[in-house]
Amino acid sequence: MSIEVNNESGVEVGEESLVSLATHVLGEMGINPLAELSIVVVDEDVMSELHEKWMGEPGPTDVLAFPMDELRPGGGARGDADSPADPALLGDVVLCPEVAARQASEAGHSAQEELELLCTHGILHLLGYDHAEPEEHKEMFGLQARLLEGWREVRSSR
Repeated sequence: MSIEVNNESGVEVGEESLVSLATHVLGEMGINPLAELSIVVVDEDVMSELHEKWMGEPGPTDVLAFPMDELRPGGGARGDADSPADPALLGDVVLCPEVAARQASEAGHSAQEELELLCTHGILHLLGYDHAEPEEHKEMFGLQARLLEGWREVRSSR
């Protein structure tokens, strides 16, 4: 996997941890090992601009996902039973550590843990998951929790 982290936020984040997590998530999801992912960490002003431009909503948000390649049945990054997955440029996951820190405080865990959750969430969006409908929400958030738990177990056993 080619996973690049570009921290433009001025806030120190655990970049190696995000790369490790993203590698785990993409591997667990059966994504071609040649796939490329970009994780961009931005400040609240930049996130506000992106949020308004692309989502039509004011103010900063915690995570945005910008898919690049079309993930199609029978091809793309995941492939299917009859054809192998092709390498793909998955897209960008954009994180805002200041928003994440506020949410982490409310949730009672660290800002890094919140960024890890948000990174997983963004990757799932790049892979076509959504949470607009109750069934989609249940599937996506259940998968997100399993992926994070699996990564944390692997990491703690090292």
